[in-house]
Amino acid sequence: MQENRKNLPVTASEDSSWKKKTALFLTSQGLSMFGSMLVQYAIIWHVTLSTSSGSMLTIATLVGFLPQLVITLFAGVWADRHNRKLLIIGADALTAVSTLILALFFLFGFQELWLIFVVSGIRSIGAGIQAPAVNALVPQIVPGEKLMKVNSLNSTVQPFIMIVTPVLAGALLSLARLELIFFIDVLTAALAIALLSLLRIAPQPRADLEPKGFLDDLRAGLAYIRSNRTIKTLFTYFAFTFFLLTPAAFLTPLLVARTFGEEVWRLTANEVTFFAGSILGGVFMTFWGGFPNRFRTLGLGSVVWAVTFVWLGLTNNFTVYLVFMVLAGIPMPFFNASAVTLLQEMVSPKMHGRVFGVQGLIGSAVMPLGMLVFGPIADATSIQIILVVCSALMAIPGIWIYFSRHPVRAKSEFEMQPGD
Repeated sequence: MQENRKNLPVTASEDSSWKKKTALFLTSQGLSMFGSMLVQYAIIWHVTLSTSSGSMLTIATLVGFLPQLVITLFAGVWADRHNRKLLIIGADALTAVSTLILALFFLFGFQELWLIFVVSGIRSIGAGIQAPAVNALVPQIVPGEKLMKVNSLNSTVQPFIMIVTPVLAGALLSLARLELIFFIDVLTAALAIALLSLLRIAPQPRADLEPKGFLDDLRAGLAYIRSNRTIKTLFTYFAFTFFLLTPAAFLTPLLVARTFGEEVWRLTANEVTFFAGSILGGVFMTFWGGFPNRFRTLGLGSVVWAVTFVWLGLTNNFTVYLVFMVLAGIPMPFFNASAVTLLQEMVSPKMHGRVFGVQGLIGSAVMPLGMLVFGPIADATSIQIILVVCSALMAIPGIWIYFSRHPVRAKSEFEMQPGD
């Protein structure tokens, strides 16, 4: 192995058919995400409209979140020990079969809420298994120098789906029965599995199987993270940023309702404008590619977030608010694409699954923790104050990560040393 070679499977950088494979993979995952988001919105709205109960809505949210949080670390180990393509297919199949069973129950008149909650939990497990495997598999297909472009393109497709699915879910719920949406998800999952089955991928670098068992493999992954200064810096940045991002992510609908009005179109505009900005940011990142130092792109995104979210809290004009919401969406691909690409480049391929599993755990745990803090505060004080303070503080980790001095080039497995 040449000393300066990218820390990626040889086949990813030498395979001339990588564009076709990438298109096939992204199409498969786009279909899978489309069906999943369609069902997620439909379930939340069905529970809301049929019960008008905050407690039931809380349960629906928790059963869709907690299983994924629990399974993520295990899924990271599986992604390093087993065939990642088969893991993704298995996760999609688990989701499709459980949703199909739920659709059949509803079709024959068994429409108990507990059935929805059980299936939501199973779907959450499937999502938790799928996420680390997807991020770990991409470098097996895409050449190292193209990772940022592909991740940026993916960051453009995802917000587009996030705009389309709530609108479509609402239209379908008003025109048809809930089980139709379930059947659509089953169909999109089947198509995603079929497309992914056509994808031919070279064998991944196998995890070191010398440890005696699963927990030993997990501990080896955690030790790898602890010994790598760059990963620790990145994950520390994630934790602080996610925590400070919580008010903007969860409390802005309440801010809109309290400040500008409770009309549904205002709440919809609040979501749509952010994702529209994310699409613009994804297109920009696809052509720009970010700074060569990924940390600087992350830092820039955090600072832009800080400025735009502060203005969201300061304005009393809804049109101006929406303009800043569009601007606030633009840095999202800066964050997502840079973070994923940096980990794909810097981490040994044998550790990709476990590292992405821990990243997912941080994202899944910190923001709910933030809601436990900021939710009660929002009932006691102005959301604008919370948003302005947290957003201003977000510039601190952004500036810190921007000027952090860490390796930005992927190292070969033989170059990587503890403490890098």
